Amino acid sequence: MSAHARWRAPNKGEEHDDLHPTSRSRCARTRTERHGAGSLRRQQRRRRSRLHEAQHRRIRSSRSGQQGHRHRVQQDRRRQGRHVQDVLRRLGDQSRAVVDGLPADYVHLSVATDVDRLVDAGLVDPTWDDGDNKGIVSTSVVVLGVREGNPKNIKGWDDLARDDVEIVTANPASSGAARWNALAAWGHITENGGTDAEATAFLDKVFGNVVSLTNSGRDATQGFLGGTGDVLLAYENEAILAAQNGQGFDYIIPDTTLLIENPGAVLKDAAPAATDWLDFVLSTEGQKQFALKGFRPLNIAEPGTADLAAVGLKASDIKGAPDAADPFPKVKNLLTLTDNFGGPGWGGVKDKLFGDGKDGKPEGIVTKAIAKSGKASS
Repeated sequence: MSAHARWRAPNKGEEHDDLHPTSRSRCARTRTERHGAGSLRRQQRRRRSRLHEAQHRRIRSSRSGQQGHRHRVQQDRRRQGRHVQDVLRRLGDQSRAVVDGLPADYVHLSVATDVDRLVDAGLVDPTWDDGDNKGIVSTSVVVLGVREGNPKNIKGWDDLARDDVEIVTANPASSGAARWNALAAWGHITENGGTDAEATAFLDKVFGNVVSLTNSGRDATQGFLGGTGDVLLAYENEAILAAQNGQGFDYIIPDTTLLIENPGAVLKDAAPAATDWLDFVLSTEGQKQFALKGFRPLNIAEPGTADLAAVGLKASDIKGAPDAADPFPKVKNLLTLTDNFGGPGWGGVKDKLFGDGKDGKPEGIVTKAIAKSGKASS
């Protein structure tokens, strides 16, 4: 069944909730590189000291029933606020920012390939995804944001290929979140009996209907809220979180959609508190706090099925969902990287769909669809 809710993006300069995967690196803060390497090392030592102290305050707070969803290690980031967001936005890709020198102890990213980049740079241990959770710390599903009252009568993916529908989405070339969206659209065809050729034609039509292809999910959401487009490709958890904040727009959960699996990893030279934080994130209490902010709690046995009782919650505890009795409805055909696309990693689809055509790699189907649309620079 389709579901509807209200969704709001944070206002410009507003802080994301610290458990939110699109709120950049969890334990990260930055200074401009003009201060030099010696200054950077002193900043890293001070940061680790604050991280260790703040993390233990955070753990004690969660155990006493206070706001577990607040990640206290980011206090200096709160003081810097807009500066950190601007630096990260300027760098574009979060994991590239860390590779380029952004200090971080723990990262919570959109896709596992972003962590792989840190592994290749020697910053994260290659065994980061060896656990039962395969490195995944939060899950959600791809949804279709629509205008209030759904005036275009959007019911699912097929409607996105209509001539009268205008779409807003981030660019998969610069946004990990957008890759989940594009893969969900691809899977709507291939995992319902369609051929690769049919799926390619569908993506060509969908991206041909894109009126705004932004560098990030936040920019896409801001554009949609500003009046651009009829449909926004997005995450269920962002829709719920925004509804909790009091304004937004409706959304549809298609009959066929994709399980979003966001990875988290501790860097090799991280302070010990970073490992404590990862342990907390994966704990029952940590997953409870994720659920309260609109994520589907990790469920290794049945991925995507929200077992709220397992994290000590009732359906009515999840505010902002479209149906208070069923905040995380069962998806009729929920696709996963592992079951449908050669996962658990992105190896089965990365080059096929998203290859950039450089260094001997193929040009991916999504990459070609964007080029055909002429929207790559919008």
